[in-house]
Amino acid sequence: MRTALTRWAPSSDLVRDRFSRLFEGAFNDMLRPFEAEGVSDRAWAPAVDIRETDDEVTLLVDLPGMKKEDVDVTLENNVLTVSGERKFDREESNDNYHRIERSYGSFTRSFTLNQNVHTDKVDANFKDGVLTISLPKEEQAKPRRISIK
Repeated sequence: MRTALTRWAPSSDLVRDRFSRLFEGAFNDMLRPFEAEGVSDRAWAPAVDIRETDDEVTLLVDLPGMKKEDVDVTLENNVLTVSGERKFDREESNDNYHRIERSYGSFTRSFTLNQNVHTDKVDANFKDGVLTISLPKEEQAKPRRISIK
């Protein structure tokens, strides 16, 4: 039995993939009814940036339009979990929504932490719709310079 191999052509394959995604998206949009009648119940997850320095790991969680009271941060068995709910705040009035694109409802994001994080010194701050979680590293995890003798 022979196996057929297809040569990969990066430029034509990328164009074909982009065209397929574009066509699929347009086709799905045509089939989807207007969403203005109700709030979408699709699951959503806030965007998270994770950066690392020699001293700590920092998570930046985008939560626009939310308050800190709407968000929970828990740490259990070296798993950091950020969860909450963004409620659709529509007053009973004569407002007619033509399109609702922002996501609403509950979300949960979980991250497994390295064993070298000071779990008792984790700090969380919420400002301007961004939750910043600082995870300080233990001394043994910090890089150090070794002198050569």
